[in-house]
Amino acid sequence: MDVIANGGVSWDTTSFLFDFSVENDDCNAIFDKTVLFLMMRTMPSVLINEIGTVRKKWTDRLPVALLYPNIYSVAVSNLGFQLVYSLLNRIDGVVCERFVYPRAGEPFRSLESSRPLRDFPLVFGSVSFEHDYPRLAAMLAAGAIAPFAEDRASVISPGEPVVVLGGVGVFMNPEPLALFADVMVIGEAEAILEPLIGLLRHFTTSSRADLTMTIGTSVPGCYIPGAYHFSWKENGAVAAVTRPLALPARVTKVVAPVMDTAAHSTLLSPDAELGMYMVELGRGCSRGCRFCAAGFIYRPPRLWSAEAIVQGLKERPDQMDRVGLLGMEMASEATTDVIAAYLHGDGCSLSFSSLRADRISEQMMQLLADSQLKSVAIAADGCSERLRTLINKGLSRADLLSAAVRLVTAGIFQLKLYVMIGLPTETYDDLDEFVALVDQLQASILPIGRERGRVTELTLSINCFVPKPWTPFQYCAFGGLTAAEAAVTSTGPALTALKGKVKYLRRKLAAKANLQLKFDHPEQALQQAVYARADRRIGPVLLDIGSGRYTFKQALQRHGLNPWQYAVRARNYDEMMCWEVIDHGIHAHYLWEEYERALQGRLTAACQPDICRRCGVCHAAP
Repeated sequence: MDVIANGGVSWDTTSFLFDFSVENDDCNAIFDKTVLFLMMRTMPSVLINEIGTVRKKWTDRLPVALLYPNIYSVAVSNLGFQLVYSLLNRIDGVVCERFVYPRAGEPFRSLESSRPLRDFPLVFGSVSFEHDYPRLAAMLAAGAIAPFAEDRASVISPGEPVVVLGGVGVFMNPEPLALFADVMVIGEAEAILEPLIGLLRHFTTSSRADLTMTIGTSVPGCYIPGAYHFSWKENGAVAAVTRPLALPARVTKVVAPVMDTAAHSTLLSPDAELGMYMVELGRGCSRGCRFCAAGFIYRPPRLWSAEAIVQGLKERPDQMDRVGLLGMEMASEATTDVIAAYLHGDGCSLSFSSLRADRISEQMMQLLADSQLKSVAIAADGCSERLRTLINKGLSRADLLSAAVRLVTAGIFQLKLYVMIGLPTETYDDLDEFVALVDQLQASILPIGRERGRVTELTLSINCFVPKPWTPFQYCAFGGLTAAEAAVTSTGPALTALKGKVKYLRRKLAAKANLQLKFDHPEQALQQAVYARADRRIGPVLLDIGSGRYTFKQALQRHGLNPWQYAVRARNYDEMMCWEVIDHGIHAHYLWEEYERALQGRLTAACQPDICRRCGVCHAAP
């Protein structure tokens, strides 16, 4: 048994067991308890074929552990994780090694040198998705580190590290993970890591409290959660936040400078979930879809120049001929045409997550055909045209039908359509319109398939809408409930409503030929909805789930928390949100006004940073 004790609290690290439903987060199942720490091995097999691995000697260098709370194939496909790994290893005198969540039979050691986590005085974590929160808690505890920051010793050392958390999950809402972190990075890594490491080098000469306070008062974008104290009202809303006066009332997000070379893959592996070379086309999105956190927390939207993107493409290793473009839905037609021309001339094939149905140029269509890409996804997001207006998507039925016909004509054999259920004001009439759209899509593409001798299969990915912080829908209830329906202090009505819609759509669509249906589970979506708008009181729940001792429901009950207060409770205009301890520059009244515009069925024009001052982000822009 491996036990660590800090601040009077003991943690039995052998009780933090791995492989808890990594590929299928079942909220109602006890996580797999069969995998314990295994013996050290010299090098993980996944690194044998990895391109871009950085190995350094430790002598006279500052060791930094970098955690990604999911398995290797997911971690190595995450461009943000790759970016932080690369940036840290570029800093003189730093050696950064990765830790990923191990599968059954794998040891929990650094990938590069197989060292344990307790050998590192600095532990960084990159967090992108809510379902990874319990895994992060488990990784800290399993690495023989006190999971909660308040239980770590005042003297910083290997085994008593400074824990720094960042990533989009953190700067969307830092509070669910606040208890685990000494420092939280609010913003983009390029602008923060070097000055932060500059101060962290002095960990041997400062106490934990003094060092973190120095960071919080001198490094923009660094939030010191242990110095901020929250109180809550009976319904779960924030009552007040107190802090030392030297620290800012709100921590302002830091944005990366304009890039000459677009962010791109620095790690490539045949074991990656996304087996391609990835290039980022920009950050943020100008469309302002009201459900999408990325469209708000990355404001102002920044689209990299065609030259910067091509420069990123030129960094591609010769053996990689498949390219993935991140952010295709926001790139201009002129930019995509430049990219298409470059890829076509360089003999590369193309892949991407999804396309905007109303923004597919002829040159892009030609590149799709030349790439022999067989599967493409279109994100309709709303089941009806009314709902697509509500969410500010702005796609008509005609847009979707036209895109489908053009894509299938270009040789697509697998067409995917993403939609959400449980949006505010959604009714069964909206679902009926979606069923009619599916009929029209199939009628439009079937003759094309028959003529070429192979029918295109349509896949519907139908997912439950989850309200996210920093969006106009941060105020609404999970499950599509009205404020009155959401007043019942139970998650039952929301789950019942969603399950009813899933059942209805299955019945309406199941018998159709050449159609695949993929639904997420409302219980899984509920867990995500809880984490998305949770505060720091959820921390012990995450640790209990990560330990494998308790299910989601049991852990919440054990700590006296009702999932309703986070997921289902409708928020008011004047309510203080726990995530407002950070500042994205967005006026709260703007988000509320956008929520009201949604309910009124009014569209909002796309973001124009050069001339627009509506949301507040660009208010001080030159």
